[in-house]
Amino acid sequence: MGKETQHGLLLLLCLSGLARCSAALVFWTAVVEISYVNSNNKTEDRYCECGVYGRSSLLTKASGIVALPKGDPRGCGPDPVYTRNSSSPPWIALIKRGNCTFSEKINAAKRQGASGVVVYNVDGSGNSTTHMSHSDAAGIVAIMVGNVQGMEVVNLVKNGTEVYMLIDVGSPHGPWMDTYWLYFLSIAFFIVTAASISYFVFVSANRLYGMRMHRRDERRLKSEAKKAIGRLQVRKLKTGDDETDSDSHMCAVCIDAYKSGEVVTVLICDHIFHKSCIEPWLLEKRTCPMCKCDILKALGVEEESKDDISVESTPEVTVITITGGEPIYEVPLNDPADPDLLRQQNSYDNRAFEGDSRAARE
Repeated sequence: MGKETQHGLLLLLCLSGLARCSAALVFWTAVVEISYVNSNNKTEDRYCECGVYGRSSLLTKASGIVALPKGDPRGCGPDPVYTRNSSSPPWIALIKRGNCTFSEKINAAKRQGASGVVVYNVDGSGNSTTHMSHSDAAGIVAIMVGNVQGMEVVNLVKNGTEVYMLIDVGSPHGPWMDTYWLYFLSIAFFIVTAASISYFVFVSANRLYGMRMHRRDERRLKSEAKKAIGRLQVRKLKTGDDETDSDSHMCAVCIDAYKSGEVVTVLICDHIFHKSCIEPWLLEKRTCPMCKCDILKALGVEEESKDDISVESTPEVTVITITGGEPIYEVPLNDPADPDLLRQQNSYDNRAFEGDSRAARE
């Protein structure tokens, strides 16, 4: 697996993880519409986008007559807590938050056939709501509204007013839905896309340039190989030549014995091959099939590259000699204080001169 594939898979995993995290942070608002007949026998309609769908709620519409729990407004308990059931006209349970979990409240209404559940917040919370978590009570529309909106409907129902409620899907909200986040994601996407395109353009251009340089070098080497081939010795085999007398001599390219009348090429290394066999080989390989001798370098068509080698200059020396004799000692002038050189000054290569000197001192 290539590095680009691994990077792509890693990016896909990161994006999928980011999508799951962002989905958990996004919530949907609910549009709540109520309709009832007031004391003046006039129909009143009220509308607000003031609800929040639960995390496990169905994101769909629900409608019906509002029904309150019997006794405890919190609607908890396994026993039937409503005066309605599934055979009644569609109805929506209006429950107060507290005393049990959201799942228990929703399941109690769901068992008796409610088409939707509205949970209103506790006293003193105003119009604030929360994103309900009710993983054990899925498959039904469940929203939460503020305490003020909920108590208004509760008071109407307790006064004997029949209230019709319609719940509809509002709009999504969350960090990824914010305008600034959209700007940020747009800019980040543009930068990542531009960087990816630039990277692939750079890699592609680099590969194309390398291939172009390789083809140019191959053309140049083939041209030089043609020149070198033209300078090689070519001869025609005759009866009686060593190559035709023995079956042990054969062309290393085609593995066939030489015959009289065939044209052969003699390389610089003295290896012989059929002219029709060796020339295509030399155009591609430019070396002897047997000893790997480079014909371009051997014929001087392509000079062998040499590394620059720094050569240190030889230190200057003082040489003392005698007539007809060998150098007595050599002392580099750049470091006369070297103790080894001082000892070397007393070393004589001319034994006769050394003996004469000792005799003179005695």
